[in-house]
Amino acid sequence: MSRPFAGRLTVGLALACIGWLPLPGAGDAVAEPAQLVQVSEALDKLSDNEAVVLGRARVEGDFNAVARRFGLDRTGPRRRDYCLKMVWAEDRKTALYLGANHGQPHRLNDVWEFDLGRMAWVMLYAPDNPRSYRGLGDDPSDVEFRDGLLITKRGGPAVIAHTWSGTTYDPVNHRLLFMDTWLTREDEAIRDMGGDPKLRYRGPPLWSFDPAARKWAPIKTEPPGPAAPFGAMLEYVSALGGAVWHMNNWQMRATWLFEPTDRRWTQLPANAGTNDFASQAPSKELVGYYDPVRKWLVAQQGTNTFHFDVTAKRWVKVLSGASTEQALPNGNDARTVFYHDPVSGHGLLVDLHGRALWAYDPDAIKWNRLVPRGAEFPNGDRMLAYLDRSRNVLVVISDTLVWAYRYRRGS
Repeated sequence: MSRPFAGRLTVGLALACIGWLPLPGAGDAVAEPAQLVQVSEALDKLSDNEAVVLGRARVEGDFNAVARRFGLDRTGPRRRDYCLKMVWAEDRKTALYLGANHGQPHRLNDVWEFDLGRMAWVMLYAPDNPRSYRGLGDDPSDVEFRDGLLITKRGGPAVIAHTWSGTTYDPVNHRLLFMDTWLTREDEAIRDMGGDPKLRYRGPPLWSFDPAARKWAPIKTEPPGPAAPFGAMLEYVSALGGAVWHMNNWQMRATWLFEPTDRRWTQLPANAGTNDFASQAPSKELVGYYDPVRKWLVAQQGTNTFHFDVTAKRWVKVLSGASTEQALPNGNDARTVFYHDPVSGHGLLVDLHGRALWAYDPDAIKWNRLVPRGAEFPNGDRMLAYLDRSRNVLVVISDTLVWAYRYRRGS
């Protein structure tokens, strides 16, 4: 991956040269039916450890003035600060994306879907007015204080955060879940709107998004409930029938479970028998995934690797960068994403800053840096990545340019 992206005759470039796919940088090509057939054929031909450039995706949606102001109708969402995680929606066979930047060029509550089968970025929810770092922005006229919440007139969150690793998909209720924790001066904003801050909801700031209806909805719950620290992980665990919310730092040392159907939080007795949660569980800005076969959560935080046995309710630090000669990736939610590959049973970690791929074997407890054959890793400054389970490829998207990689072909 050390060579420039366009520096060699890759599989993707070869396809482009014979007229199959548009060249990278060839403009905003529209995915016509013939191109979609070619994309499908290119994916079918991928073997183990091979990558291909699929061309450019189109960008669709009911774009409003805010979206057009920031060029989202041309580029798609682009990666936002501390918002790298895309979540797979199995029922839709697409990946969902959201999250706000730290500051510039915007802080928006839009929601997107990437559909590889159609080679399309689709805006599901056009953004409400942009927000400032700690306030409601230059134009808060679209915000109301209603039912204890700052909410837009269209029903979206007026407070919008980074996602870190705090977003996941509930496949039972077909909702994206998002822990919307941010440092907006909410009481001040409520007073400015003539409201009473004492009436503000102070539970976990969990929201859901319905991609079919294209609607946001807050999820208010009764105590007990967890704190909402920055840099925590929210991950749906099918064996528990809900989403695990985890952090291990001064703000919260706990692993909680949210059960969507009952709208109930329960603190799991993680490491209760060994009393070593603080030393064995991952801390902030971790990346991770759930393995439904092993029934483990697997996480990487810095150069440390962790397993959480869902049945035993126990975290174990299985690798430490300080005490092993094994080369380890640096897991961080501002730079990397980490997804489960169901074909191999391994985890695939993508370093979007370092343009590197790693595979993790949880049985052998071993990392391996990958050097794909074929198309070079893209070289964009706002790239995103997800694991497309229906097509068995890891997908990296640089604005509208689409690169796909197959780790193991399977049977």
